[in-house]
This record gives sequence, structure tokens and C-alpha cells, in this order.
Amino acid sequence: MLRWMLPLLLATTGLAQAASYDFLAAPQVDLNRVYRIDKATGEVGACQYGLKEGGSVGVTLCYPPGEGAGAQPPSEYGLIASRHEKEGGVFRVDQRTGAMSICYVLNETVVCTPQAK
Repeated sequence: MLRWMLPLLLATTGLAQAASYDFLAAPQVDLNRVYRIDKATGEVGACQYGLKEGGSVGVTLCYPPGEGAGAQPPSEYGLIASRHEKEGGVFRVDQRTGAMSICYVLNETVVCTPQAK
């Protein structure tokens, strides 16, 4: 009986280890940017809508992780927006340690300040 359960258990375990993301819109009211975080690694990216020259349909502009926005030590990460309506960045928080950093788009990449508490 246990032989048929082992493959199912292994498959389920693999799914549990798959990347899981959270998404959060930038608090700036005139900016259509959404940030993405890998909840296990803390890697941050962002995308926004852009106009396409000569076309009626726009494009999705995405910004890859840059300095400080790449994978961090494994933990439980999340994104929090300030309530400041002119703020284009978001806070990356490590929910296990309480450390935070500020992440924002700079020169076509997402950058984050060093984590601090």
C-alpha cells in the first residue's frame, strides 16, 4: 500500500518547494507599477504598462532584479507599501528577522537598499 503513496508524496513535496510570489502595486497614485517578490528568496522585480509607438496596444515593461534586489538568504519575505501617495518604491521585509530594505526602479532594474532593523 505504501509503494503507490511514495510517488504521490514526492510529487506533492516538489510542488511545496516551487517558487511562490507576492505582488504589490507601488503606492504612487500616478504610477502603474507592480512589484513582485519571491517569498522564499526575497528576489524583487517589477513590471508596468508602457505605450507602444504607432500602436493602439501597449506593452508590458518589466525590470529585472539589480543591485541588492537579487536572492537573499532563505527566509519568509514580503512587500509592504508605505501610505505616501508619491512613493514609487516598496519595502521588502524579512518576516523572520524583522529586517527591511527599500526597493525601487533605477536605470531599468529594481534596486534595494541593504537590509536593516
